[in-house]
Amino acid sequence: MSADEFAGTLRQALIALGALFVIVNLRVSYELAAWWRLRRDVMLTWPSPKPPFFAINLAIGIMLGAILLLTAYRMPRSYSSLFGVAMMFTYYGYLLPLSARIKPGLYRDGIWTDSGFMSYREIGGLTWKSGGTLILASRQKTLARQLTVPGPHLGEVRHLLREEIGRHTIAFDEGPGVHLGSRDTRESA
Repeated sequence: MSADEFAGTLRQALIALGALFVIVNLRVSYELAAWWRLRRDVMLTWPSPKPPFFAINLAIGIMLGAILLLTAYRMPRSYSSLFGVAMMFTYYGYLLPLSARIKPGLYRDGIWTDSGFMSYREIGGLTWKSGGTLILASRQKTLARQLTVPGPHLGEVRHLLREEIGRHTIAFDEGPGVHLGSRDTRESA
């Protein structure tokens, strides 16, 4: 493989990576914008644990920033290389550290779980697992999300969920789903 062929293959790979990271960046940006709107309606939140390999991801962001500067300085007309590296740098350098600031917990309109937001009207069922993990089942989709609740907040989370169930903000016996007869649904919280 000649140097020109290698450079062409590398450019195509960077364009493909750039296109992939555009999708990832849009998804993470959407989550950040949603959290930014919700953050003033906090009922109970706690700091999010850092993602696995967080320091390595930050180091990758710094390295990509250096590569981006070097590529822009040494090869200013190589837009395809700049595009791919810029999209990866945007994710690792900015969006990943910002998304680590999202605080899971209970908000006025729903619950920010370990994997995203679920509104109260979307919750079709909930249960607790050992270790303070709350499992939320979606009413419309075959989707379940979990929320890891720190020990000091377990009682308050249970209390707030019982209040939401009592106000019928979370209504298990309405809409599609499995209905098991009459029972006090607040006992699920």
